[in-house]
Amino acid sequence: MDRVYNFSAGPSVIAESVLKKAQSELVNFGDAGMSVMEMSHRSAVYQAIIDETEALLRQTLGISDDYEVLFLQGGASSQFAMIPMNLATKTGKIDLVLTGQWASKALSEASKYCEVNVVGSSKDKTYSYIPKLDPATFNKDADYFYICSNNTIYGTHFAELPEVGNVPLVADMSSCILSEKIDVSKYGLIFAGAQKNMGPAGLTVVIVRKDLIGNKMDITPTMFDYEIHAKNGSMYNTPPTYAIYMCKLVLEWLRDLGGIEVMEKINHEKAAMFYDFLDSSELFNATVMGADRSYMNIPFVTGNEDIDKDFVKKATASGFVNLKGHRSVGGMRASIYNAMPIEGVKALVEFMKQYEVDYKKGAI
Repeated sequence: MDRVYNFSAGPSVIAESVLKKAQSELVNFGDAGMSVMEMSHRSAVYQAIIDETEALLRQTLGISDDYEVLFLQGGASSQFAMIPMNLATKTGKIDLVLTGQWASKALSEASKYCEVNVVGSSKDKTYSYIPKLDPATFNKDADYFYICSNNTIYGTHFAELPEVGNVPLVADMSSCILSEKIDVSKYGLIFAGAQKNMGPAGLTVVIVRKDLIGNKMDITPTMFDYEIHAKNGSMYNTPPTYAIYMCKLVLEWLRDLGGIEVMEKINHEKAAMFYDFLDSSELFNATVMGADRSYMNIPFVTGNEDIDKDFVKKATASGFVNLKGHRSVGGMRASIYNAMPIEGVKALVEFMKQYEVDYKKGAI
């Protein structure tokens, strides 16, 4: 069977060249005589792999020596507790912008360990926009300010960062990391699950400013202590070795493509193509408008659940898979992460155009 166009929100599409590279090295990596899956994480060969992965990530995002790069497990969701346990230890207060399900889960978890001040919410309109923020509501002595940079389910994105002064900005970038240029120095901590733009599931990357670690709560489990992982080079226990190796291959692919600047340009082109069609369509409608639109996750609807279901069924049969929207929103969603080729977006748009023609003819 030919490869389909996979629009899954995650785990998501991986560049075919990356998969083929991994395939070629699956049984025997270099001169090791074994697969990376079998390799001791304490070996010199694997140490070189994880070191190169970190170096590539630092180069790609421009991460300075002021930050630790940690390769962890537990998914991005484990960070909802790990972050307050490590960072909310001075005043015990944090600010948070509520923009979707993942920010809501972060709020729920952080509330167990500190006082959370919700400075803005878009819950009133099913998280279909990024709320305007009033700096007067911010806690100037907050231990950190929390945002979810890109909302996978609802298709919103922070086009501008909130002005938080000296308060460390913490961002969940699970569904937008590596998709666009960022100034890491503006953040105290960035974290991301790898399964959208960095490789397969199993790896969580944390980029944290060094001065923010080492002040954990007394109740913090050893495995939730950033300082422990930093001092042990992400090898306090066995790390997700193969997922880290795959992340290295993805970073090499991104480098060879021309780097993050080129990737950002391609992502904007893909998103513009898709949004332009939605904005001109008489059948399909985007659920997010204006500058808050995500470049990575694009929800859309027809306004009729039966038509939505029919479209997803026929799209799947035509090789456009995982377009069903999240159960909390309905409709459809196209996740067009880095590895989704522009040809895939073009093909989907052409399929949607034909579907609309057939609908107007009464053939649907």
